[in-house]
Amino acid sequence: MAGVTGDRIALIGDTALEVIARDGMRGLTHRAVDRAAGLPAGSTSYYARTRLALLELAVARIVELDHVELDPPEDVAGFAEYIARFVHGAITAGRLRMIARYEFALEATRREELRAIYDRAGQALRVRAAEVLARVGSAEPERHARMLVTWCDGLIFDSVAGAGSKSPPSLAELTRSTRDLLAAILRHPAG
Repeated sequence: MAGVTGDRIALIGDTALEVIARDGMRGLTHRAVDRAAGLPAGSTSYYARTRLALLELAVARIVELDHVELDPPEDVAGFAEYIARFVHGAITAGRLRMIARYEFALEATRREELRAIYDRAGQALRVRAAEVLARVGSAEPERHARMLVTWCDGLIFDSVAGAGSKSPPSLAELTRSTRDLLAAILRHPAG
């Protein structure tokens, strides 16, 4: 039974992300998720009684999906390829999830309860990036992690919702760019 419940929650979370990406935060309702997921009326509200609970479920789903992808190699070349694949996946197969993430980021600027959830997820990503950067030779892993995450965020935003969305970079271009960035970070320690 736990598997069925987990599958249902994942379906509701995935569908909530699709609804948010398609209709924005105002379009996210329990009914909209039920309809889009093909679930009986009231199914979503059974698992997420309030709108805040539904938003939390959707953010938790983003975190869960990102966590699955957070197991990078710990050598420079492998890490560069991993980052390039992550970004490429975000701008292709993960495009709707990224749009939903941007909606959440904006909503979190207005809702303190979402800010805490959103920030916790972002901090976990930065900590993991700093750990890997330390292992591959960064003299300032926390600072470099911030640079790397910010670079990825900007590149993903430009490719999904910005001026670069008409011609996003290829995997090969992303791999070259990531190698260049890591080489610059690791070659030139501060000071």
